[in-house]
Amino acid sequence: MADRSDQRSTTTIPPYIKAVSGSLGGVVEASCLQPIDVIKTRLQLDRSASYKGIIHCGTTITRNEGLRALWKGLTPFATHLTLKYALRMGSNAVLQSAFKDSKTGNLSHHGRMVAGFGAGVLEALVIVTPFEVVKIRLQQQRGLSPELLKYKGPVNCAHMIIREEGFLGLWAGATPTIMRNGTNQAAMFTAKNAIDGIFWRKHDGDGKVLLPWQSMISGFLAGTAGPVCTGPFDVVKTRLMAQNRSGGELKYKGLFHAIKTIYAEEGLHALWRGLLPRLMRIPPGQAIVWAVADQITGIYEKRYTNNATL
Repeated sequence: MADRSDQRSTTTIPPYIKAVSGSLGGVVEASCLQPIDVIKTRLQLDRSASYKGIIHCGTTITRNEGLRALWKGLTPFATHLTLKYALRMGSNAVLQSAFKDSKTGNLSHHGRMVAGFGAGVLEALVIVTPFEVVKIRLQQQRGLSPELLKYKGPVNCAHMIIREEGFLGLWAGATPTIMRNGTNQAAMFTAKNAIDGIFWRKHDGDGKVLLPWQSMISGFLAGTAGPVCTGPFDVVKTRLMAQNRSGGELKYKGLFHAIKTIYAEEGLHALWRGLLPRLMRIPPGQAIVWAVADQITGIYEKRYTNNATL
């Protein structure tokens, strides 16, 4: 007779291990994929269609501003990803523990999705919004001469935003960011767990260490659905964050006003601008993050699980 707990010997991975694994994965991801993020931001801010596509955008930036311009905003981006993944992985682990069945210790699919959404909301409010405001302000600047640029660096940028727009200026676009990140993480954590189980017969805490290429496949597939579903939230977030709130009347008043305005002025397709570079960045980014994170958590599992499935 089958045991309801599926007779799997599992160990609980502490949230701090998940947090460390996520932060290290974030450093590697940021270093590899920053140029794609710069191109995505420029495309989303391009109301006059001066860029003809991803390749044209990248070559134009390189020609006019130098190769280093493709890594504009790397410091806040890398810091933001490191902190974001630490908070995401750690808070998701805490929330999953809270939503587990007290009798069986099992976590339902609904509980996994709610935990993922909660982790996404938390990271959006605490980490993502202020760091992305700074990153986008830096990325939208054009030119080779540093003295002609308004913002001289991430610290200077944050200081000027607070001075000119108030402390809440760093949280411009918070609502679409919450919607985007919450939905993304609900889908991503649920999909990653399902794909690991279906493809590799891997379950949390069972002691099995996935090979890096296996983690990359799972992470890539899990990271694909979110950008398609949350494209409009990401475009609106970028537009709201790029606005200087000290310059008088704002073009976009909020989430719904921005969606309505963009649709009326630029068409429905504009709400998914930058989708291709997002798909070029997010799924590969998740592949990199999970390849690193799974190795770290896998080492912990293998060391502390007596009946590891090897």
